[in-house]
Amino acid sequence: MQRLRIPIIFLLLSLCFQVSAIAKTIIVGGDRDYPPYEFLDSNGKPAGYNVELTKAIAEVMGLQVEFRLGGWSEQLRDLKEGKIDLLQGISWSEQRATQIDFTPPHTIVNHAIFARKESPVVSSLAELKGKKVTLHRDGIMHEQLLRQGYGPDLLPTPTPADALRLLASGQCDYAVVAMVPGMYIIRENRLTNLVPVARSIASQKYGHAVRQGNGELLAKMTEGLAILKKTGQYDEIHAKWLGVLEPEGLAIGKAIKLAILVLAPLLLVLGGMAFWSRSLHKQVALRTADLTREVAERTAAEQELRRNQQQLVQADKMAALGVLVSGVAHEINNPNGLILLNMPILKDVCSDALAALEQQNQVELGGLAFKRIKDELPLMLDEMQDGARRIKRIVEDLKDFARQDDAALMEPLDLNQVSQAAVRLVDRSLRTATNRFEAEYTELLSPVLGNSQRIEQVLVNLLLNACQALTDTNRGIFLHTFIDETNTMAGVSVRDEGCGIAPEHLDRLTDPFFTTKRESGGTGLGLSVSTGIVKEHGGQLLFSSPPGQGTTVTLLLPINTEAVHHV
Repeated sequence: MQRLRIPIIFLLLSLCFQVSAIAKTIIVGGDRDYPPYEFLDSNGKPAGYNVELTKAIAEVMGLQVEFRLGGWSEQLRDLKEGKIDLLQGISWSEQRATQIDFTPPHTIVNHAIFARKESPVVSSLAELKGKKVTLHRDGIMHEQLLRQGYGPDLLPTPTPADALRLLASGQCDYAVVAMVPGMYIIRENRLTNLVPVARSIASQKYGHAVRQGNGELLAKMTEGLAILKKTGQYDEIHAKWLGVLEPEGLAIGKAIKLAILVLAPLLLVLGGMAFWSRSLHKQVALRTADLTREVAERTAAEQELRRNQQQLVQADKMAALGVLVSGVAHEINNPNGLILLNMPILKDVCSDALAALEQQNQVELGGLAFKRIKDELPLMLDEMQDGARRIKRIVEDLKDFARQDDAALMEPLDLNQVSQAAVRLVDRSLRTATNRFEAEYTELLSPVLGNSQRIEQVLVNLLLNACQALTDTNRGIFLHTFIDETNTMAGVSVRDEGCGIAPEHLDRLTDPFFTTKRESGGTGLGLSVSTGIVKEHGGQLLFSSPPGQGTTVTLLLPINTEAVHHV
């Protein structure tokens, strides 16, 4: 009997371990920002082609899975260290195969070179030598280009979206991104100045991967993928997420049958017509290209003319304002200088007089008791001196704002100081428009390269627009300086709780002479001129106006990296 108990105990323990292994939850990792393959949706839930495919494999194989999407570099490291069990989407390479184990690929990912529309066209990776190239950090193309010696020219970013935004803002020359995610991100983020210039520079096998040595999970994922392909469920998932972006080609067998049954009799006729019309097609194509170029050149000339007209109007206005301000400042500064000069003497005289009359408690001065005069007169003189100093500071700010400045004079700027000067200039307008103006200045704000008067002009315009948008003084205006998430841009946001902007007007805000306040004297040049100034500085002016929530305008300027390194 004792001999039978030992095998039975081992059998029970074995069954327990098997049940425990079956019930184990598989931790699935992935990139949180690689649409449409895998990403976190608006509710923070895992979504995309990879996620749905993994769920389907888990269902047919009876696996329990938990998704933990995060930054790609961290996910790749966590797989190698065993913190996650499975990566659901990773490109194969010989180097990676020495560190992790791959299932058969479930997709082929084509990579492309993206550029701004005005950039020179390149057709291969070899032509990127010496250019600034941005790409996904620790992605398959990052590894490949590093091996080929492109390191000094590369600007890796945490996500493909960050790489394309960096390219759109003009901070690099080209971006190497997978074709499908690249087109998806351009469409969703409206990066209309970007186009693919080389559509298939590399094709990579893309599939699941497990920690090296985890053969059991590798076998289950491989078997599950094969089952999905046999049942047709794989084709449904692929068509749902990638079918629109990767149109399927005609099957070879169907093409042959169609050619035999339908197209074969027409080939002779079509061949003769094609030969006859080829020269005509070439002529039409050449003429079409000429017309397209002429239209583009004319459009560019008209746009340049409008910009020049706007700049002339603004220059004339600023010149007139400079003459006016210089005269007014002179007239104000002279009497105000006398006040500031005489006030210290007057305060000393007052102090001596009050000390001499200290014993005359019954004396009245100006109809007021001596005791009250003794307490209040020094305070009144201090207030008068502070007021005179405030007048001087306002006049100096106004003179700086209207001074004829040199647009080419660019120097490191502190956006906090420029914002504070703009606020002082419109202080009266702010106090008249609202009882709730709040300004938050981020400490240790990195410097930007620019012209202080021109950036100050933009901020003054944004603050005055915010004042005009308020319907009553209980609604607020809020100014905030910050550094963006990529640490490449410093910004200022101006938010108001006003009437907002109609959706149909948002795309026309920066058009010359477009205004919704023409009856109250608006010219429609303020935002147009401001946009031109911001573009000259390599920055962006962004507008957001959700219905019923007021308007937020965000000014973004590139951080001056040279000034930061010298700090």
